[in-house]
Amino acid sequence: MSKMTEIKNGFFEGERSLYMENNLIIRDTIFGEGESPLKESRNIELYGSMFKWKYPLWYSKNIKVEDCTWFDMARAGVWYTDDIVVRNSLIEAPKNFRRCRNLTLSNVSFPVAEETLWNCSDVRLDNVMAKGDYFAMNSSDVKVDNLSLYGNYSFDGAKNIEVRNSKLLSKDAFWNCENVTVYDTFISGEYLGWNSKNLTFINCTIESLQGMCYIDNLVMKNCKLLNTTLAFEYSTVDAEIVSVIDSVKNPSGGVIKAEAIGELIMEEAKVDVTKTEIIYSAQ
Repeated sequence: MSKMTEIKNGFFEGERSLYMENNLIIRDTIFGEGESPLKESRNIELYGSMFKWKYPLWYSKNIKVEDCTWFDMARAGVWYTDDIVVRNSLIEAPKNFRRCRNLTLSNVSFPVAEETLWNCSDVRLDNVMAKGDYFAMNSSDVKVDNLSLYGNYSFDGAKNIEVRNSKLLSKDAFWNCENVTVYDTFISGEYLGWNSKNLTFINCTIESLQGMCYIDNLVMKNCKLLNTTLAFEYSTVDAEIVSVIDSVKNPSGGVIKAEAIGELIMEEAKVDVTKTEIIYSAQ
C-alpha cells in the first residue's frame, strides 16, 4: 500500500483545491468556499473535518469519513463515488449520495435529507436519522437497521431492500418497489406500498389510509394495523394481522387473517370474490 500523507488543521478554498489527490489522511480541516475540493480523489481518510461548499466528493474511490460535518451549502456532496464509509457524522446539506456503490453510513444524521441516497447500490445504513422527502429513491441492495425517517415518498422504485428495527413516518413509502422485507418496524403514512411486487412485513405495526394496494405478492406476518382503512385493494395477499382491521376493500386474492374487520367491501363487479379467504382469529 502506498504511503499516506497527512494534512492537519488545514484550510482550503477555491475550486478543486485537492483535485485528484491520492493517499491522504486529513484531520481537523475545513473546506471553505470553492467547488469540488476532492473531486476524482482516491484512498482518502477524513477525521474531524468540515465541508462548507458544494460537490466535495465526486467521482472518488476508497473514502473513509469519521466525525465530519457537511454544512448546508455542501449540497450534492457525494456523487458517483464508490467504496465509501461515513461514520459519526452530521450531514446538513440536501441531495447527498447519488449513484454511489458500496456505501456504508453508520451513526449519521441528515436533518435536511431531501432527494438523498438516489440510485445507489450495495448500501448499509446503521443508526441513521433522516428528515426529508424522496429518501433512497431507485436504490438497490440496501440493508437498513435502526433508521428513523421523517419524510414522504421514501424508497420509491427501490429493489432488494431489507429494513429492521426502524421507524418511518412516510406517506407513499415503498411505491414501485420489488423484493422488500421489513422487520420489527413502525410505519405511519398513507398509501403504503402501492404498485410493488414481493413486499413483506414481519412483526410490524402500521397505520395507513388505503395502504398496501396494487401489490403483487404482499405477505404480512404477525403485524398490527392501527387506524388502517381501505386496505389491500387489488393486491394478492397472505396477511396475518394480530389486530382489528378497520376496513378492507377488494383484494385480488389470497388469505387475510385478522381478529376482526370493521368493514369488508367486496364488489363482485370489480374482483373475483371467491379468490380471497377471510379468517377471523378472534372467533
